[in-house]
Parts: sequence; C-alpha cells; structure tokens
Amino acid sequence: MKIWVDADACPAVIKEVLYRAAERCQVAVTLVANQPLRIPKSAFINTLQVMKGFDVADNEIVARVVAGDLVITSDIPLAADVLQRGGRALSPRGDAFTADNIRARLTMRDFMDTLRASGIESGGPAALNQADRQAFANALDKLLAQYQKSRN
Repeated sequence: MKIWVDADACPAVIKEVLYRAAERCQVAVTLVANQPLRIPKSAFINTLQVMKGFDVADNEIVARVVAGDLVITSDIPLAADVLQRGGRALSPRGDAFTADNIRARLTMRDFMDTLRASGIESGGPAALNQADRQAFANALDKLLAQYQKSRN
C-alpha cells in the first residue's frame, strides 16, 4: 500500500500525522502538489510536483494509484475515481469514502455547486478542529493496522 496525498488542500496538521505514520509503519507517503513542499527527511516520505492547472494533481494521483492504495483528499470526484480504481479514500476529517456513500456525496456536492452558482451563499466547511484531527488519526491507524495485518 502506498499513501497518496492531495497536498495542495491538505491541512498541515494532517500532513504531520501522515509523516509520523509513514515512519512508524514504514509505508510510502507521496504528497502531490502544484507547488514545492517542505517535508521531513525520510526514506518513506516524498513529494511529486505537478504543473499548475485545474485537476492536474488529481489526474496525476488517479493515474498512479493502484488497488489497495490510500488517497487522502477532501475532493469528492477524486475520491470517486480512486474507488473505481480499487483504492481507498479518506478525508482529512477521517471520513472514509466508500462505494456505499460516494454517490450520495457526489450528488450533494453537485447540489451545493448549483446553489452557489445561483447566488445562494452556502459557506464553506468548518475549520478543522481537534476532534477532526483525532478522527483522522484514528481512521488512518485503523487502515494501517489492517494493512500491516494483511502483510503478515
């Protein structure tokens, strides 16, 4: 398993959780972004810088992900593409995107886009809080434990 991070929008505190997990579990983490990123020196952590442009980083992740990989993203269409390729997707808030919930999430996203396009202000997501960070860390630990168990 490899972990791919949609890094342009990933909060720094979530990246820190991923860095620690990469070292602890010796799993590869690749941050994909359209700008240079600072990462700790590690044999398990690297970056992939892509050209600027709409969905360039997302398309690069989809092109590289294989069945069993994990993608960290809040981008619902990217999560849907990852699921179609046999990967797993987890939001920075610890919400797992699954075959059971992705269609409803895409529908709600499209509905909210329509509302915003018609001039209705919907606001954005709430700021990431400590409970969200803990939920992400717990969900990630659960997935990594499943991965470690399958390797043995």
